[in-house]
Amino acid sequence: MTANPRDFDRVAPNGTSGLHHVTLITRKVQANVDFYVGFLGLRLVKRTAGFEDAAQLHLFYGDRTGTPGSLVSFLVWEDGGPGRVGEGQPSEIAFAIAPGSIGFWLQRALRYLVPVSGPAPEFGEPVLRLKDPDGVIVKLVGTTAVPGRNPAATDGIPPEDAIRALRGATILTSRAAETSSFLQRHTGFRSSEKSETIERLRSDAGDVIDVRDASGFWTSAPGTGTIDHIAVRAPSRAAVEALRERLGEENAGPTPAHDRTYFFSLYVREPGGSLIEVATDSPGMTIDEDEATLGTRLFVPGHFRDIAGETATLEDMTVLLPQFGLPGEERFAARDLPFIHRLHQADAPDGSTLFLLHGSGANELSLLPLARKAAPHALLVALRGRSLEEGAPRFYRRLGAATFDQADIASEAEALAAFVDGAASGYGIDLERAAFLGCSNGANLIAASLFLQPGLIRRAILLRSMMPLETVPEADLSGTDVLVVSGADDSFDAYRPAQVKALTEAGAETTVVTLAAGHELSPEDASTVARWLDARPARS
Repeated sequence: MTANPRDFDRVAPNGTSGLHHVTLITRKVQANVDFYVGFLGLRLVKRTAGFEDAAQLHLFYGDRTGTPGSLVSFLVWEDGGPGRVGEGQPSEIAFAIAPGSIGFWLQRALRYLVPVSGPAPEFGEPVLRLKDPDGVIVKLVGTTAVPGRNPAATDGIPPEDAIRALRGATILTSRAAETSSFLQRHTGFRSSEKSETIERLRSDAGDVIDVRDASGFWTSAPGTGTIDHIAVRAPSRAAVEALRERLGEENAGPTPAHDRTYFFSLYVREPGGSLIEVATDSPGMTIDEDEATLGTRLFVPGHFRDIAGETATLEDMTVLLPQFGLPGEERFAARDLPFIHRLHQADAPDGSTLFLLHGSGANELSLLPLARKAAPHALLVALRGRSLEEGAPRFYRRLGAATFDQADIASEAEALAAFVDGAASGYGIDLERAAFLGCSNGANLIAASLFLQPGLIRRAILLRSMMPLETVPEADLSGTDVLVVSGADDSFDAYRPAQVKALTEAGAETTVVTLAAGHELSPEDASTVARWLDARPARS
């Protein structure tokens, strides 16, 4: 029997209805990988970047072959702000395990110190409730309703106890009846059971969506630790496009459709506000990697280069993505230090380090492409400023265009010193082989720290900088190398002579380069920095 693409309700008898994947948002990629691969035993089946954001990593976990219905994916908002779980949003995910495996997983959770409660019955099935590193509720459900045929092979988890597939997801809605009706009309799920506050919708594949009446709950807010959307399965692109037409006839709101390489899908919000994706099973996760190599290669969408700019290289773009290691692989354990920061290790590290301090209105990612060009073998340590101006991070407060909070500068210079000390011990950084590169506001903090924290910085690279201190203290900067790179058309270049004078009089060996540029950075900045670093290797 062939499904009529105009009638999505008839998909169920073909076995293609059900959940495709659930997508969440995580704040720390390494902790996320350690939980979903290391603890739960799922397989990393795909790593992608740039579908919506050039600096965003997107990971898919699933069974051995990345089967639709086994998949959970994560948008990585590294060090992003937490969201709020509430009505108008999915709230829980559930995985299917064998009923007899509840004891195994309870013991495993206790052994690995994973927060767990239960088992407790839900709709007649035993359920363990866990929390992932972001605080998302992850349920393990003992059930035979979702068989699952391709469990991932993981050391420490017997095949009979392995996670089989997605069991379901929960939606919080203040319009429960409308949400349920919408899902039943358009996704192939049908009402099967009810409790006082939950209506369970079941697909022909056996997985479920629980529609929970959340009237009176606070509203949801996007951010880390939340579920972004639930994706359900469609048999073909024609079915997705037919559904889009039908949703238009219902005035269901925006229904953007996209080719996601591994599936074609559309997005729509159900009446209660939760985002629903309808995604095809094909082409599938093995279109560009075979089963043996699934999840080993970073996929970069074609439009990624358009987002990053015509002059960007693949390296420019991938340096923006957070790095991680699978269980057993080398990784940096994140340290709790005074500044939020991003590490990026080179493919062939040489033991050198570049500390990066961004300019106003930017963030810790902004200097990574330039720094990787200038120092291809260095460990990059990119800091995020702690002062906010109109929501954007800075390294100290600004009182006027060229007037700064002097107490804040001193305090942040102390914090920078504490950060560098902690990073050196926590990440094994050799400070004798380190340099500090800053732009604008970040460069100004480096310049101030040369005087306020003498001895902290021996090699400084100041891009579009000025001296922010109203009174420059005496300091002995002999043995310190400083590169000042200014823009000939930069209105702030008028402040450069005073800064260079202060550095030179303190004994710093100061090199000044003026580029044909304004306050913004140019491609020549990277080559200028690279030449300066090559000519002045770290002093041992």
